[in-house]
Amino acid sequence: AQQIRARICDMGELRLADMADTGIHHQIVALTAPGVQIFDRDTAVGFVTEANDELAGHVARHPDKFTGLVACAPQDPEAAAKEIERGVSALGFRGVIVNSHTHGEYLDDQKFWPIFEAAAALDVPIYLHPNTPPADMIQPFVQRGLDGAIYGFGVETGMHLLAIIISGAFDRFPNLKILVGHASEALPFWLYRLEYMHAAMVKAGRYPTVKPLKKKIGDYLRENIWVTTSGMAWEPAIMFLHQIMGPDHLMYSMDYPYQFVADEVATSDALPLNEEDKMKFFQGNAERVFGL
Repeated sequence: AQQIRARICDMGELRLADMADTGIHHQIVALTAPGVQIFDRDTAVGFVTEANDELAGHVARHPDKFTGLVACAPQDPEAAAKEIERGVSALGFRGVIVNSHTHGEYLDDQKFWPIFEAAAALDVPIYLHPNTPPADMIQPFVQRGLDGAIYGFGVETGMHLLAIIISGAFDRFPNLKILVGHASEALPFWLYRLEYMHAAMVKAGRYPTVKPLKKKIGDYLRENIWVTTSGMAWEPAIMFLHQIMGPDHLMYSMDYPYQFVADEVATSDALPLNEEDKMKFFQGNAERVFGL
């Protein structure tokens, strides 16, 4: 825990040394969970500008090493959209960080869609980062010690991403790009069943919130969603994602500093990928998605 705390607060010598030691040339940096999303609306809106300004200062000192993601306060969707515009246009950030739910509310609710509209208009991706499950979800996880990165994060964030897909957000904003880590929070592994059951639910009309979509769930996964391998340097899972998502929607990421395992870079470099796909995996896809 002390090592994580030291690294998460450092944007200088320690972080740069870790990058050099593991062969990481460039790092995407963002305000980690829960960010400002635990505060009341006014506090969050006020504080997020300070956080973004501070990150911009760190990036400016090492522009060849760091690229920032703009944090926003979903508590005020219109203000969030304006801050995304400022972060991209004035601060030079190349994406948006949303730390999953905000007081138990999720981005599939259309009141939050000014955030999607701003990101799509600016052609920058939203990184959907895990958060601790909200109060009405967390208790069964806490009782078993499963509320954190071991399982709870993935369940909460995977549900959030699936909710965004079935809400029709990608039909409204067809060029919206969302990134998700940890080998996709498992959605591609469930894809066959997700598509079958979604089609059955739409046909039955059982849930008023489940409407027909223009495409299949897998189409949105392969067209609007990019997956990173953060925290999941495991060849079987990565190669499955390479097959299901395609080589253009899979990219390397280290879950730094939470899961700082230097050997995972060598593990990833040894993946049975051809040179073209390996270039996309380590560099090309990130350059394209983030506009680097």
